[in-house]
This record gives sequence, structure tokens and C-alpha cells, in this order.
Amino acid sequence: MSSYFNTQPDKTLSILDLFAMKQAGEKISCLTAYDASFSQLIDQVGIDVMLVGDSLGMVIQGKKTTVPVSIDEMVYHTQCVVSARRRAFVIADMPFLSYTSADIALSNAARLMQLAGAQMVKMEGVHTEIIKSLVDFGVPVCAHLGLLPQSINQLGAYKVQGKSLHDAEKIAEDAKSIEKAGASLLVLECVPANLATDITNSLKIPVIGIGAGVDCDGQVLVLYDMLGISVGKRPRFCKNFMQTATDIYSAIEGFHLAVKQLKFPASEHSF
Repeated sequence: MSSYFNTQPDKTLSILDLFAMKQAGEKISCLTAYDASFSQLIDQVGIDVMLVGDSLGMVIQGKKTTVPVSIDEMVYHTQCVVSARRRAFVIADMPFLSYTSADIALSNAARLMQLAGAQMVKMEGVHTEIIKSLVDFGVPVCAHLGLLPQSINQLGAYKVQGKSLHDAEKIAEDAKSIEKAGASLLVLECVPANLATDITNSLKIPVIGIGAGVDCDGQVLVLYDMLGISVGKRPRFCKNFMQTATDIYSAIEGFHLAVKQLKFPASEHSF
């Protein structure tokens, strides 16, 4: 699919490009990446954003949750991804307990950006003071609301968030708070599609959905889930794009086009 933002394949996208895509109504495609080989392939397809997710703990390391992933591992995998990237915007997850204070968050963000080459760091939950501190020092922040995988031991199960009116209002308020704190991007995970639509329309910053309906400004999936090779059960909000593809490149391209053309997620992938 042709796009103004694909006309310069050697130009690395910036946060300004993602804002421009929201303004223009062009959907943002995003996949997780953990190594140089997949990074190169994803980049060649034209995926807009690569997220070096702490999901690597589950799909790469075979752990039950993302909790055991360390900052050292995140730095290593981000370095691998950045080494082969030419165009895509790269975000790196701040792993569990790596942002318990502003000082600790700054130190770990410095490692992910200075040593590893990430353009933005992602934090789960509502930590407005820490977001402000990072932004004050020039660190772009992606927030993450809805289902928070790092809080799985507190949640007890991976389940849809924001189903009650009270919970939905809380997530909507939190979204406005993190935008006011200076976050430049928001990931919404496993929330009802109508709630995600309202939040997307209420914010100036781009909103990337995962299990949050088709009206978000973009969509992200775990790479291994959409290739059908993850350990364990594939989430309901994911689609196996390998089923209709001849090779991995075609599967990634299928995801990219489906996002751009508003064909993914469909109703069966939403709540």
C-alpha cells in the first residue's frame, strides 16, 4: 500500500511522523521485534514501529510471564534490533521494577537509549511524576494502560480491563493524565473497543491498540503470535497471518496491509 510515509525508506521515522500519521488518519503498524534478522525483515515490509517488548521473556525465553526479564536483557535485544533497522521507529520496554523512582527510571532509560539506540521507552501504568521527570530530560515516553502484563501477579489472570463503567472512566482519566504528564504515545491493551475509540478521539497523542478495536490510531501484535509460533495459547485478539501467507515476509506484509486498510482487527479480535 502506498503511503507518504513510505516514500523515504532510508529515513528513520520520528515521533513527529507518528503524530502526522494520526493527523492524516493513516493507521500506524507496529510489531514486536527481538533480533536483527526479524528487524531487517519487518523493516523491509515497511512496518512503522518496532517494539522491543519484554514479551521476549515469554516468546524467546519460555517464561510464564514478563516479570523475570531484566534491564540487561532489554538493552541486549534492543541493540540487536536497532543494528538492522533503517526506517522503523524503535521503542524499548522498561521491564518490571526498572522504573520504581525517577532516578532509577532515568538511569535505565539512559541505557536503553544511549547504549541500545531506542528512540522511546515504554512504561506500564500511571506514573505521571516519573513520566514528567523522563520527559524533562529529553526521554520520549510511551505509556501503557488497560491490561498490564507486568502486574499479572496482582491481576491474577490475563483478562479484559475497563468493562465496568467505573473501570472505563478510570482508564480514560488515566489516559488524559499521562498525556498531560508528557507521554508522546499510548498503548491500550485488552479494553473494550468503544472505550478505546473514545480515548483515541480524546487524545492528541497517537494511541496504539492491542485487543482494543479497529479505531485506535495503530495496531501492535507480538510477532510470534501473528506468525503462529508462540509458546502456549494464542490470545483471542491475535490473528495467525501465516495461515494465508506463503512465507514470513508475506505474513508480516499481510498484517501491515490489514492494519493500513482497517481490516485488522476484525470484530472477532475485539472486545
